[in-house]
Amino acid sequence: MAKIGYFLSAEQFTPKELVDQVKRAEGAGFDALWISDHFHPWNDAQGQSSFVWGVIGALSEATSLPVSTAVTCPTMRIHPAIIAQAAATAAVQLDGRFVLGVGSGEALNEHILGDPWPSVGVRLEMLEEAIDVIRLLMRGDEVSHHGEHYEVQEARIYTRPEQPLPIYVSGFGPQAAELAGRIGDGYVLVTPETELVQAFRSGGGADKPVQAGTKVCWDADADTAVDTAHRIWGNQGLPGQTAQILPRPKDFEALQALVPKQDIADSVACGSDPDRHAAQVRQYLDAGVDEVYVSQIGPDMDGFFAGWQRDVLPQLR
Repeated sequence: MAKIGYFLSAEQFTPKELVDQVKRAEGAGFDALWISDHFHPWNDAQGQSSFVWGVIGALSEATSLPVSTAVTCPTMRIHPAIIAQAAATAAVQLDGRFVLGVGSGEALNEHILGDPWPSVGVRLEMLEEAIDVIRLLMRGDEVSHHGEHYEVQEARIYTRPEQPLPIYVSGFGPQAAELAGRIGDGYVLVTPETELVQAFRSGGGADKPVQAGTKVCWDADADTAVDTAHRIWGNQGLPGQTAQILPRPKDFEALQALVPKQDIADSVACGSDPDRHAAQVRQYLDAGVDEVYVSQIGPDMDGFFAGWQRDVLPQLR
């Protein structure tokens, strides 16, 4: 049976709000948790962007649900050896209920130290080497690594989980999906694209888990929900490689004004119709996704959790 999880938006909510949402998600019957990992929000309307590893420590004391990062970029802003230590600690805090989701990142978050933004091919090459470094360190031995992109000298991680850390790889095109199939323990995406799931499976993913995230805006008034979703997450409607190459939240904010409100209304379940919310999740299940994580955009958390517990989750099970 597919898992339906709750997607914690660290770009939109404070750490304490995220901890509260975790408790409510577990009480409502969600199966697992996703949490985003960014240095910046996508736009100023979202308004937050906490350090994910501090928040995960708090979550570990507030929930018994599994947690995945969706996703961490272990290539530029933070060296993979440090990500390995952070992920190992998170896995210990969560008693092994932790998945490290990784991806090749966006300029929005990874340009902040002044590094040049590489081509897609180089970013995927860096990601593969970073995963190698993380897995070497997770064994618990002293590691010296002299690679094309990363240097590690005599490093050893002492606080580690008893079981191997699962690493799921994000990919939004066929090349990245095939890489995820070859080197990942699972696959992460945000669109219900059967072709990408198949590329992952045929690239070596076989029966490995596929996770995906989606956003809804529960509100008693559907028009208000559309306005809210467009204002806060209109960036989702931007085309092409925009999400990978724009450097600042204000750049996304400027361009998302060009996204028609109807595009958001068509792609995001807005309002309080439980059938519409369930139908959005079914698109992912029909595409072959095993675990779907749902984020609530609007402020009506009471309505969202009550409505999903009563009318949406039972449909999906």
